[in-house]
Amino acid sequence: MPRTPRNTLSPDLVVRTALQVMEAEGADGFSLRGVAGELGVGPMALYTYFRNKDDLYDAIRDHLMGLMPPPPDGLPWPDQVRSVCRDLRILMRQHPCLAQLLASRPLSGHETARVAEGLLSVLRSAGFEPETAARTHTTLFTYVLGATTWEIQMAQEQSDPDALRRLRASMESLSSRDFPTVIELAPELARTTGGDAQFNYGLDLLLAGLTAKTPS
Repeated sequence: MPRTPRNTLSPDLVVRTALQVMEAEGADGFSLRGVAGELGVGPMALYTYFRNKDDLYDAIRDHLMGLMPPPPDGLPWPDQVRSVCRDLRILMRQHPCLAQLLASRPLSGHETARVAEGLLSVLRSAGFEPETAARTHTTLFTYVLGATTWEIQMAQEQSDPDALRRLRASMESLSSRDFPTVIELAPELARTTGGDAQFNYGLDLLLAGLTAKTPS
C-alpha cells in the first residue's frame, strides 16, 4: 500500500478512508490499524486527529448524516416528515454501517443533531406541544432505524443459501397445531420482510396516528 504523502493526511481523508474500510470489512472487522494500513501510515498518526476508535466512529457517522437533505419546503407537515424518514432509510440502505453507528451511539454528533433539528422544527411548526414533538421524533427515528436494520439483515440472510435453508427447515419444523396462523400466513410474512411497500405501510400507519393528534 503506497504511503500517504507527507503533510497530506487530514481528518477528512482519514474519515473517508475509514468509511471505505468499514464498508468493506463491516463494523465488527473495523480497526484503527486497518485504516492506518489503508492510508500507508502508522496507527499513531491517526491519533493526531482522533483520540480513539469511538471518536472516529462519531466522525464517520457525522460524515454520512451530513449527506441528509433538509426537510423540503412548501409541503404539508406529513409530507415533510415522510420525506425525512424516507431519506434516512435510503441513506442507511446505501451505507449499512450507518445503521450500526446510529444504534450504538445515537445521541452523538452535530450532524445527527442537525437532522433532529429539522424534523423537530417541522413538528413544532405543525403545532405539536414540546413533549409530543419530542416523543414523535423518537418514535419516528426508532421506526426508521429498526425497520431499516431489519431490512438490511433480512437482505443479507436472503442472499445466503445456508441461511435460507435454515429458515426453510425452521418453518417446516413448526407444528400446525401449535402455530396454525404463522403457517397460514407464511407467504404473506415472507413478502413483508422489507421493501418500499412495507416501509411505507408502517410509516403511513404512524402518520395516520400523528395526524389524529394534530392540534385543532
